[in-house]
Amino acid sequence: MKSISLKELAEKIGATLHLSADDTEQTQIDSLSTLANAGIGQISFLSNSKYRSQLADTTAQAVILHPDELSHCPGSALVHENPYVGFALAAQALDSTPDAACGIHPSAVIADDVEMGTNVHLGANAVIESGVKLGDNVQVGAGTFIGKNSEIGRHTKLWANVTIYHNTVIGERCLVQSATVIGSDGFGYANDKGKWIKIPQLGRVVIGDRVEIGASTTIDRGALEDTVIADGVILDNQLQIAHNVKIGENTAMAACSVIAGSTTIGSNCSIAGLCGINGHIEICDNVHFTGMSMVTKSITEPGVYSSGMPAVPNREWRKNAVQLRQLASIAQRVKALEK
Repeated sequence: MKSISLKELAEKIGATLHLSADDTEQTQIDSLSTLANAGIGQISFLSNSKYRSQLADTTAQAVILHPDELSHCPGSALVHENPYVGFALAAQALDSTPDAACGIHPSAVIADDVEMGTNVHLGANAVIESGVKLGDNVQVGAGTFIGKNSEIGRHTKLWANVTIYHNTVIGERCLVQSATVIGSDGFGYANDKGKWIKIPQLGRVVIGDRVEIGASTTIDRGALEDTVIADGVILDNQLQIAHNVKIGENTAMAACSVIAGSTTIGSNCSIAGLCGINGHIEICDNVHFTGMSMVTKSITEPGVYSSGMPAVPNREWRKNAVQLRQLASIAQRVKALEK
């Protein structure tokens, strides 16, 4: 089990250490837990004042908290201006996630002309095709496929059963979770008198640095130009990114949302779960969509946008649905009354 002293942990997360009478700088922390459940050797955090009542009763070895909460803490504290960021950094310091692969497994299939940096790890039954370039410290999980002429940057980790199609470019320090498919064909067809004619997808997928992609997400290659995911983007599980989409730096996208083809999303945007974004539109920087939003037109002003209907009791929903069907006739009656 990984452990770290309170002093070292405070230094790593940029916090000021306040010790209780029972602790020293060398008191060891080996895991994280919630305020309600944490115990000896565990650290917790308080980032929302509504949980302050739990702080008084916590048995955590130490708590990461804001300076304003220090007087309420019964034990040792790591004081941080942003406790949630402090928690994230502490989780990194205590992370015990194993490597995706260790060494080069004998069953890995590697083309003769593959270029591999130092300390590359390939899991069982990984397939690395001709022309691929793997940077230093790349990890490729078991059963992962990397197609011809693709490039994977330094320190990038691909978990098991990831599929990377040909000519795909992935930057440095990226993380791709299992069952994700990058570079599959976009949905491109022409209709000839009722028969669908496939349009070969000739572009690539180009992914920047420090991009994280969740499990079972699909990113299609461009039809002619590239699909581009910029630096620092985070993508959740089960997303569909269509061909020629461009996503700007540090944008975040939650599970089960979709972006149709040739749409551009700006930087520092957030897209909540179950959102649908139409094709061939542009979303400016700093736009935030709440859950189940349906986006049909370009957005040129930063801000928060919503369209999904929150759930209500069925009886209320039925009444609203009846009234909605009558909306056109009601509008005509209002116009007549106004005249």
